[in-house]
Amino acid sequence: MARDDDKRRAGRAALRFVDDNTIVGVGTGSTVAFFIEALGERRVAGAVSSSERSTKLLVELGIRVLDLNEVTDLPVYIDGADECDGKRMLIKGGGGGITREKIIAAAAKRFICIIDPAKRVDVLGAFPLPIEVIPMARAQVSRELVARGGRPVWREGFVTDNGCHILDVHDLRITDPVGMERELNQIVGIVTVGLFAQRPADLVLVGDAITL
Repeated sequence: MARDDDKRRAGRAALRFVDDNTIVGVGTGSTVAFFIEALGERRVAGAVSSSERSTKLLVELGIRVLDLNEVTDLPVYIDGADECDGKRMLIKGGGGGITREKIIAAAAKRFICIIDPAKRVDVLGAFPLPIEVIPMARAQVSRELVARGGRPVWREGFVTDNGCHILDVHDLRITDPVGMERELNQIVGIVTVGLFAQRPADLVLVGDAITL
């Protein structure tokens, strides 16, 4: 499939930013899976993984997975996105790994986002915004989101690696991603918002091209 080819090219292209004998941050998702596959060609010192799913793939390749608390220097973090605007701001969390992804992105010196062309948008929000919430706060947070014009849908039956729930918020047109991320972070019960705007990607690979 053409889209898988784009994802594979992006995953392989990200290798140029990973040096041998360093530790690399690894995200979650279908495009990242192609990156992990390619990463097996590098002799990295280890990886910090954002999800149990990525950890399994890394271990299968014989790549040592480290706890972030053990790492003092993380040169680069490679991850995908569900949407990316022209300022390298992102919506992430379709795979449910938002909180760990955001923590690793904050710890890394460089955050490189790998996407296929379909993920590029002018304005964020066509993809429902994932928000990780404490389970007991799900209904209360939903009411707060409705009051702000969103239509939250509980991702029923899905539990994050942190034991939390995901609300996918529809009907948002996010013209001020930084402001919205800051505002939503203040709602009690929200663990993480799937907006990567205050800390956007440093570089975006669309297929194998550096375009943003």
